[in-house]
Amino acid sequence: MNASQAPRLTEGPVGAHLRDMAMPMVWGLLATMSFNAVDTLFVAQLGHEPLAAMSFTFPVVMVLTSIAIGLGAGTSSAVARAIGADNHHLAQRMATDAMTLTTIISVVMCGIGLATINPLFTLLGAEPELLPLIHDYMWIWYFSAPCLMVPMVGLASLRAMGLARIQGTLMMAAALLNLILDPLLIFGLFGLPRLELEGAALATLITRALSLVAVIYILHKQLRMLVNPFASLHEVWVSWRAILHVGVPAMVNNIIIPLASGVVVYLVATYGTVAVAGLGIAMRIEPIALIVFYALSGVVGPFCGQNLGAEKYQRLDETLRVMTKFCMLFGVALAAVLWATGELLIRLFADTDAVVDVARSYLLIVPISYGAYGLVMSVNAAFNGIGQPMPGVAISFLRVIGLYLPLAWLLQWQWGLTGLFFATGLCNLLVGFVAWLWLRHRFSQLA
Repeated sequence: MNASQAPRLTEGPVGAHLRDMAMPMVWGLLATMSFNAVDTLFVAQLGHEPLAAMSFTFPVVMVLTSIAIGLGAGTSSAVARAIGADNHHLAQRMATDAMTLTTIISVVMCGIGLATINPLFTLLGAEPELLPLIHDYMWIWYFSAPCLMVPMVGLASLRAMGLARIQGTLMMAAALLNLILDPLLIFGLFGLPRLELEGAALATLITRALSLVAVIYILHKQLRMLVNPFASLHEVWVSWRAILHVGVPAMVNNIIIPLASGVVVYLVATYGTVAVAGLGIAMRIEPIALIVFYALSGVVGPFCGQNLGAEKYQRLDETLRVMTKFCMLFGVALAAVLWATGELLIRLFADTDAVVDVARSYLLIVPISYGAYGLVMSVNAAFNGIGQPMPGVAISFLRVIGLYLPLAWLLQWQWGLTGLFFATGLCNLLVGFVAWLWLRHRFSQLA
């Protein structure tokens, strides 16, 4: 076993480990968020039809990304627990078999996608005149699907080893390369052919292919985590079952989150297009505001996995204390910042007073619950990390079906649109408390 395969997260201060792992993830996630924004920015200069064509592809991109995130969660949990137990052979097997499984799934998805471009996007509501543009983009983009999904799972193995800094660096490098390639290939700069929408897809393909090569090189050559994929069928199936045990519920959980946003948009739409526009602006600002919580949830899982594998149960309790304290304090600070700067940020996107009023109302009410929402994310990640994903799924269903819908109906009836926003905040606070109690109880059972 080389030093990189040692259980590095089972000793030392819990808070320092989480901070050192989360900070590179913050920058990496910001870079990743910029990936689609950069594509959209350049494609928008081609006209509204290419932009509309690319917009129709987002649901497909989100589905494949959700599958990869789920497989990554399963991989991170399985590899981290094996490393924590000092079973480096099992960790290598899990990392390798995860890459194999993801390759098979992504190649199948690529084939299905290529065969169904026109009927799928017609079903999604694309006008006939947009289908040629969508085809130009997706026939190249689908080939990048394996190069999207396999590196995401490989990066999950890096997180499981406590090497989040490498992941953050690779994510930033990929975003920078895409920023360089997009204008070159879309507009045909420096003698290159002008490919327009195909150029955007080709830039994505090249960037992700190089990311795939980098991830495989690091895992295989530098860290020696990838071994012969052609093991016995029984051994491979044991790995796949462990990965999918967490991965499938994580996929479901990842689908519930946009479902919740969709429910909010549906309810707000009854108040007219101005209300929807205002909510849309607030929901553009919200993911950036929550980026630190996303990063924390990305590293809590492998941290808990390693310490469970090492049977360091007291460190699991300490993890819950640290992340609870951080989420609550940072959540209050974040709410204060948004209260002070919310209108300024909103006016970067719109100057219509009615739209600004709706967005400002959202950012005055909902952010007080961001700390609790961040805690829910981290609790779900912790459950995945210890190989028990179903409580996280139950918590997410509780948030959307069990609490939000009845609260939204009641408070909307009392206070209209403002009541809907209060329902969102109150729901986050209540679910955060339930999630905290549930994880504390589970950790006490493990101990």
